[in-house]
Amino acid sequence: MNDILIVDDEKDIRELISDILQDEGFTTRLAANSDQAMSELNAAEPALMVLDIWLKDSRMDGIDILKQVKRNNPDVPVIIISGHGNIEIAVAAIKQGAYDFIEKPFNIDQLMVVVNRAMETNRLRRENATLKRGEARPADMLGNSTAFRRLRDQLDKVAKSNGRVMLTGEPGTGKELAARYIHALSPRANRPFVTVSSASIEPERMEEVLFGRETPDRGVEPGLLEQAHGGVIYFDEVADMPLGTQPKILRVLTEQQFTRAGGADKVRVDLRVISSTNRDLSGEIGAGRFRQELFDRLNVVPIAVPSLVDRREDIPLLAEYFIRQFNAGQGLPLRDLPEDTVAALQSMHWPGNIRQLRNVIERVLILADSADPIQPSELEAQSGGVDASDVLALGPQITSLALREARELFEREYLLTQINRFGGNISRTAQFVGMERSALHRKLKSLGVVGGVRVEGDGG
Repeated sequence: MNDILIVDDEKDIRELISDILQDEGFTTRLAANSDQAMSELNAAEPALMVLDIWLKDSRMDGIDILKQVKRNNPDVPVIIISGHGNIEIAVAAIKQGAYDFIEKPFNIDQLMVVVNRAMETNRLRRENATLKRGEARPADMLGNSTAFRRLRDQLDKVAKSNGRVMLTGEPGTGKELAARYIHALSPRANRPFVTVSSASIEPERMEEVLFGRETPDRGVEPGLLEQAHGGVIYFDEVADMPLGTQPKILRVLTEQQFTRAGGADKVRVDLRVISSTNRDLSGEIGAGRFRQELFDRLNVVPIAVPSLVDRREDIPLLAEYFIRQFNAGQGLPLRDLPEDTVAALQSMHWPGNIRQLRNVIERVLILADSADPIQPSELEAQSGGVDASDVLALGPQITSLALREARELFEREYLLTQINRFGGNISRTAQFVGMERSALHRKLKSLGVVGGVRVEGDGG
């Protein structure tokens, strides 16, 4: 980002500065008065502004423009220049937030030193803000399953664009992590990623939180939209957004500008929007709780985030990652995962998806008496027991069968579960169940099981 806006009423001066900066590889825009300057600022935020104090035939002088820039575009460094400079003007400009002050006639080398220093300071400030936010790295997206690879391929494709993305999926599947992955690989990676937790913000405060406010005693308090300027705004569980706020967000998406609560000035923002939901928004629209127009604006690229059930093959990788993470972050024991424990993890019911898996691993490590390998019994104790759907109950349906038929029913369900667990990989399934690959193929064919799906037939 090297776009510099030059504001000076003297044509020769602004063109001279522009030529100097362009020779150094910067792009420039020129404004001769305050109206042109504000128009350029509203069109697109520059990386830096060079501003003359005295502007003939302008509604505002340089100090007035500086005040407005610092209120509406606080991230833009401003270098003040003046041919009538004195210490009082310099002090006034610095107090209002100017980065530095240069007197005309200026030395070219002096100008470039100040410009380069201002650009570097701003770059470091933004990088520091990014680090403080602790934004996710692409490496945090882990998995080898078919469902995960399909998801990652979709995320990779949309990352380079500026299109709005709607992430759908059950709670705990990692929708926010997917949104951060898009941000981390996008051209906006060094700009903010701001989350709007629609469900946790009180409806009566939603607009103030989003748009910010202006009050005589506290001045300007930027909202989340303004804080996300230049980066990504992520609407988490967007179905929970109050109905009254939805048309105002729709207007922001259309116009890329808004007014703070209590303010009069238009605030222009450059945002990429990513949203997520675990609800059926079509049903919410039908019930009158979500606006069709907003859905159409947000749902440009819909991406479904798979549940953990669809990614059982990734469970060992995720569990081991969480063990290392808790060891590094909390000093919890670094425990191994034996094969039978991995099998137990992959057989369990995960309604809370990856979030639930992470919680189970954390509890097991916290309550550990030693650093010995994790045993299946510990998982059952921490997960609240085995889900009833995972138990083959001996009800009338099975007890009324002959032993051979009951055995076939068990073998069919058991092998179907194992095949799905290993993502349809017959070799890995055979290795786990203790059969030769060819023998497993014959068994599956005799039971009417092919590739993890039942085949119509007599099952014999």
